Amino acid sequence: MTVLNVQGIDISFGGVQALLGVSIEVNEGEILACIGPNGAGKTTLINCISGWYHPDQGQISLDGQDITRLPAHRVATLGVARTFQNIALFKRMSVLDNIMSGAHVRMRSNFLSCGIYWGFGQKEEVHYRELAEDIIDFLEIEHIRKTPAGSIPMGLQRRVEVGRALASQPKLLLLDEPMAGLNVEEKEDMARFILDVNEERGIPVVFIDHDMGVVMDISDRVVVLDHGVKIADESPEKVRKDPQVVKAYLGH
Repeated sequence: MTVLNVQGIDISFGGVQALLGVSIEVNEGEILACIGPNGAGKTTLINCISGWYHPDQGQISLDGQDITRLPAHRVATLGVARTFQNIALFKRMSVLDNIMSGAHVRMRSNFLSCGIYWGFGQKEEVHYRELAEDIIDFLEIEHIRKTPAGSIPMGLQRRVEVGRALASQPKLLLLDEPMAGLNVEEKEDMARFILDVNEERGIPVVFIDHDMGVVMDISDRVVVLDHGVKIADESPEKVRKDPQVVKAYLGH
């Protein structure tokens, strides 16, 4: 079944056409990679899906529901979680608290019940703390759970960002360059966690990256953008040999 359906979206910023008639589908159990040269429109596409930007034309649907014009917090509530190219953690908060913050879109306690910390507010806090601890175990970061997020290496910060996204219990996970700034070992770990998120937790993943080795190894399908236009949407093996893709990356 199709989880995400993006149909013919256009968006421009002044005189710059960032996306032009881009359509993609993401199916259940799928890992979709989005690649392209710098400035191709990859992050703009992620921003449109997650509600940070609203396209000038076209439609975006999640599980058949139109989310094209919804604000980012409503899109998150409906089940779209994301990470950012530039790490956006709360640096002075612990790893555990950062991951807990991702669950706020699911919490229903009001200010008073949380302040008193009794009844429903307490039960909800305990429930989501258990969820956060489970994610910490899943991502193998137990040893830094109480460490301020700003004092840990970038590779671990990337994991914490993924953990915070998972805490919102998403239907779809968007990862904006999760391998950026990582060494070879850290990239291998991140690739393994992306596969585990997809296979063990059943969450479809859309990710942007420039590491072609990772893209070809873990993705089921690859979408290629060039100057805001989709030029390929095929299996990794076919994309690797596509003349348009080779031209976009390497020129004539």
